[in-house]
Amino acid sequence: MQAKSLDTKLQRILADPTCDDFLLADAKDADMAFGMAAPGTISPEEAKAGRYRTLEQYRDLIRQNVEQGLLDIMLMSVSTSEVLTVNERLFENSTITPAVRMNDTTDIWLAAGGNYRAHPALPFRTALLDHAACGRLNISGDLNRVGVDLGLYSITFNNCADYDSETLAAYREFRIEAELEDFRHFLEVFDPNCMQAHVENLGRFMNDNIARTLAGVAQSGRPIFLKIAYHGPAAMEQLVQYDRSIVVGILGGASGTTFDAFHQLWEAKKYGARVALYGRMINNSEHQLTFIQHLRWLADGEIRDPAEAVKSYHGELQKLGIAPYRPLNDDLQSATA
Repeated sequence: MQAKSLDTKLQRILADPTCDDFLLADAKDADMAFGMAAPGTISPEEAKAGRYRTLEQYRDLIRQNVEQGLLDIMLMSVSTSEVLTVNERLFENSTITPAVRMNDTTDIWLAAGGNYRAHPALPFRTALLDHAACGRLNISGDLNRVGVDLGLYSITFNNCADYDSETLAAYREFRIEAELEDFRHFLEVFDPNCMQAHVENLGRFMNDNIARTLAGVAQSGRPIFLKIAYHGPAAMEQLVQYDRSIVVGILGGASGTTFDAFHQLWEAKKYGARVALYGRMINNSEHQLTFIQHLRWLADGEIRDPAEAVKSYHGELQKLGIAPYRPLNDDLQSATA
């Protein structure tokens, strides 16, 4: 079995939080949320017309991105992991660690026309640990672990004791099951999807809830890193400095411009993040392999300026004969500012 870059980098980061190691993940678990739209499209025009890739095309992109070898983690649904990890053994000779989304709370139920996100998130879990690890129920305990041993678990705080305590109770049950099965996890903490009371400082609200949640968890049950929305330099520095044993990662969120993606990674790393997990930003790019290459260069400090990375990316697209979705000058702007 090939040594995994996730394990070696995490060891170095925990031993020296100032080291330059940085973890990159491709979040190809969108079928747990979006359904038909999950695989994405080959262009914005196709998206507007409601024409999407097939699930098999989506999985073929995963194969290509794993073969490239620049990522540290590939996040998938259990059903996709069964095909690629269990059946095809895609990751056996790869430095990339396969992982699966282990729960699908109601705030990621994104069916077209649905109204689920108008209500506070409720805990729910489709995925089973045995299916993730073995591809079937392991009642006798004697099946080989041919699947994954790493999962993503997500929680959402909405500033309501009833909803939030139910969320944390479900997370506690998952942690117990995972620890008994020697199954690692990383924790995604979503911003409120339906805030029940106003919060003046969202970054501080999220940091406080993360710290309080993990304070009652022994090391054996803790997540190996966090996946959170990036709330700017002050919030990132505060969380990173609070507890050096917590490795903090960011989620990409909506696509925006290429500059948005590159600048977010560059700035988050500058203020202490050590992981970036990009789903739509990678999946909606003009050429995923080239986009990932530039994320890797930024993460490793080989390109030190987000604007230069955008220019380099456009240059590579031109060499490949691929038309960019936006003119360079437009792509150098932020769509989120």
